[in-house]
Amino acid sequence: MKRILFVLLLLGLGACSEPDLPEGILDEEKMVELLIDLHLAEGLTSTFPIPFDSARVLYPYLENEVFRKHQIPDSVFHESLLYYMTDLRKINRMYERTIDSLNVKEKLRNP
Repeated sequence: MKRILFVLLLLGLGACSEPDLPEGILDEEKMVELLIDLHLAEGLTSTFPIPFDSARVLYPYLENEVFRKHQIPDSVFHESLLYYMTDLRKINRMYERTIDSLNVKEKLRNP
């Protein structure tokens, strides 16, 4: 009887695990790291005392620097974002983590 319960428990745990990600899709942790840095770059761009048109030219440069920092091609990020956007719970969870991390960074910067 104990063996049957143990096997059922293992099967239940296996059924609850995350399915393998398709090839070329970043995991949630890496996506959150990228989203944090991309939003920081966007925020930095908006703080510069430059016209909007100039900021639109500057942001892609900063965005590319984020991808270079993480050694991720922008195409992989965009494909991963499209993948996660098909599951609202996952993308919401990732953005909640992103916002929480940005709030912590802001509090540490402005005690």
